[in-house]
Amino acid sequence: MEFSVKSGSPEKQRSACIVVGVFEPRRLSAIAEQLDEISEGYISNLLRRGDLEGKSGQMLLLHHVPNILSERVLLVGCGKERELDERQYRQIISKTINTLNETGSMEAVCFLSELHVKGRDNYWKVRQAVEATQDCLYSFDSLKTRKEEARRPLRKIVFNVPTRRELPLGERAIAHGLAISEGINTCKNVANMPPNICNPAYLAEQAKILESDYNNVTTDIVDEKQMAELGMGSYLAVGRGSVNESLMSIIKYDGTDSTADETNPIVLVGKGLTFDSGGISIKPSEAMDEMKYDMGGAAGVLGAMHALAELNLPIKVIGVLAGCENMPSSNAYRPGDVLTTMSGQTVEVLNTDAEGRLVLCDALTYVERFEPELVVDVATLTGACVVALGKHATGLLSTHNPLAHELLNASEQSGDRAWRLPLWEEYQDQLESPFADFTNLGGRAGGTITAACFLSRFTKKYHWAHLDVAGTAWRSGGKDKGSTGRPVSMLTQFLLNRSGAEQGE
Repeated sequence: MEFSVKSGSPEKQRSACIVVGVFEPRRLSAIAEQLDEISEGYISNLLRRGDLEGKSGQMLLLHHVPNILSERVLLVGCGKERELDERQYRQIISKTINTLNETGSMEAVCFLSELHVKGRDNYWKVRQAVEATQDCLYSFDSLKTRKEEARRPLRKIVFNVPTRRELPLGERAIAHGLAISEGINTCKNVANMPPNICNPAYLAEQAKILESDYNNVTTDIVDEKQMAELGMGSYLAVGRGSVNESLMSIIKYDGTDSTADETNPIVLVGKGLTFDSGGISIKPSEAMDEMKYDMGGAAGVLGAMHALAELNLPIKVIGVLAGCENMPSSNAYRPGDVLTTMSGQTVEVLNTDAEGRLVLCDALTYVERFEPELVVDVATLTGACVVALGKHATGLLSTHNPLAHELLNASEQSGDRAWRLPLWEEYQDQLESPFADFTNLGGRAGGTITAACFLSRFTKKYHWAHLDVAGTAWRSGGKDKGSTGRPVSMLTQFLLNRSGAEQGE
């Protein structure tokens, strides 16, 4: 898919299709008005006949509009002009791309990027349009023997900006949108892969591919023997029931002048349970196939590292993919076991299905050696987060207010939204154990918070935040089932802001 940006009048566009907006009730946008004037009222006459009301998502494809050079004009319903918000804008772009892809318009000039979206500039509108387009055109069909392909698929789209002065901003928006989309697609491809292919070794292979593709990326793999030498007893216990070896992949990106720059790295840690059966505390069989997505945190970190390398940002970032598989067997860890973590703290296991925190806690201790500026872990950690926030918002918890605010700001900028939950000391009491330093389960009440409380006990040496993506990493059931690619957009926006490369609020 090819993207570009230009500034020009609609009547001068010679393209397969021009895309313009219409508001309720049958109100032409400024660009549509220009086309209507050139076509001597052709468009407004159609609207008066009731062909299009302008409701959000309505589409009307016109052929051979009088005096217009383009073969087609696509009228896109945008709802009420004053109510056009970020969510509606992305939905309109998605519906437009699907329509173009189905109608044989192999290229189009899109003027929707000139619509007014409250509080958003043209950088944001163009970038969001690129990301929405790539999301629409994504399909995971690498394992299908018969692939469905559009007869004349959309191959090129041009976004129009009002003035030539905004062309550099638009070009930057396209570059950022494409890089983020590449990261999102990497996340989706890995997460959608079935668990008989995507195991911890497969995650490690994907990390190695990044190393081979980018000069400023290096990758190290920590195997079970090394984990044992490091005392990572908690991490090793979770993977003990599986024939697939636990592997932790360390992806190091350095976009700085390493001879002069002494800055400490940002560290992203992703939970990589490539399949979570629940272990001895086995899960119900319904929808257990979706537990291949329990590595959504690691997939998100891998995707963010890919986007980061593509953007070539001048910062240091380390991505950790904590690969593991939780299976029941005669060698599996049990409820009642007491595990010794890499930090030396002991944990009483109450439920083997609360395994993600047992893997992450050792990974969070391991990253101390990098003397990080900050650490963000990403995990499909708790069903309680889905109960609390549904499928729309990622749960955010942090012991450092400035970091939490940075992540929330990035989530709003990117449209990859998060919501902060409290991490008060009172919740820590729910982890008390009579047999060990604490348990791995705080009960049903406040389950997302107590899981983060558990992790916080291993993050005392750096600023830390936790993203619970259990509700946002994938969509369940039906034909739309699959990875969402979240929170790649949020994490990349956070890194853009950190590097000073962000342009446009």
